[in-house]
Amino acid sequence: MTHFETDAIRTQIEQTAQHEHSTPLYLTSSFLFDDAEHMRALFADEQDGLIYSRFTNPNTTELIDKMCLLEGAEAGVATATGMAAVFASIMGLLVSGDHIVASRALFGSTHTLLTTYLPRWGITTTMVDGTDLDAWRNAITPATKMFIVESPSNPALDVLDITSICAIAHEHRRLTLEPGERDIIVMVDNCFATPYLQTPVALGADIVVHSATKYLDGQGRVLGGLVLGKKDFVRQIYLFCRNSGPSMSPFNAWILSKSLETLAVRMDRHCSNALAVAQYLEAHTKVEYVRYPHLPSHPQYTIAKTQMRQGGGLVAFVLKGGLDAGRRFLDARSMSSLSANLGDTRTIITHPASTTHAKVPEDIRVASGIYPGSVRISVGLEHIDDILADLEGMLGAA
Repeated sequence: MTHFETDAIRTQIEQTAQHEHSTPLYLTSSFLFDDAEHMRALFADEQDGLIYSRFTNPNTTELIDKMCLLEGAEAGVATATGMAAVFASIMGLLVSGDHIVASRALFGSTHTLLTTYLPRWGITTTMVDGTDLDAWRNAITPATKMFIVESPSNPALDVLDITSICAIAHEHRRLTLEPGERDIIVMVDNCFATPYLQTPVALGADIVVHSATKYLDGQGRVLGGLVLGKKDFVRQIYLFCRNSGPSMSPFNAWILSKSLETLAVRMDRHCSNALAVAQYLEAHTKVEYVRYPHLPSHPQYTIAKTQMRQGGGLVAFVLKGGLDAGRRFLDARSMSSLSANLGDTRTIITHPASTTHAKVPEDIRVASGIYPGSVRISVGLEHIDDILADLEGMLGAA
């Protein structure tokens, strides 16, 4: 058995006759068949092989195989974006009349998908405080078919007890599942932690989704999404993607597979820098409070220490002085980037209430820990002294 870093580097598709050391790009839309019977067998799913890059491609195959190994999953699907992965997972597994229970603290677009678009197809959602285990249990109805968990959450960095939430879903299966009735499926968004820090499948999750655009790429170059999990569930999601078309491009898959080779070393640096930033902010007089999973003051610190190898690369905090202080803080930066993205080598500052979560109703924002003075920092790989110097200047202006 090899280690995470070795698997991330050495998992590759079979070499071609050219004996290349690095996997080549397969920029082709389609593939050839040996004969009529070969073509028939592939389309009938009687034989594995390549048909069309909307279905599969050697580059996406390598990325999926690598991510399955890192996440401990049986199968996977690569999609065009992280939101495509979330949407495909829901649409591939649920039908009209089904019910979802989801943690209230979610990425803004996921929240909008659940509350605005899914009801058009008869799929309803109950939002709960994800840290309250009784809330998950009490929200279950006879129609409940999926739990959606995001941990750490975006952007307030709540840490949810994935093991206990999965146990609630699995216990419900054992108690209520009748012949022909479907399970409650647990889907976990693992974008913030990455498989280097957290493996939800090992904690009981059925499906894991990623916005590969973030830490998996790590350099802000490409878009991508991934769905990983149990083979039977992933097969249904794959068929939805195959027919609806949210495919990842071979080029993006190639980039992402190469990016995974440095994921471990990047995350180690993100985490050490982020912890230093969190400690610095917690001691500053202009900061109301700080959220970082491996900071002892975090409300779910014990769970985070058990569930996550390190605390991640994101820090959330609330400035004293509200929105005006937040604006002054953002506009005083000298190095950090002002962007809605995260997981980059560059430190990125975001004001969630006016950007990523602007379309979420204010009462839900506040209930999710998003206030006018809330700031999210995606701590980059720059030297920690330079990051802290930039924050010192911004806080001086706040």
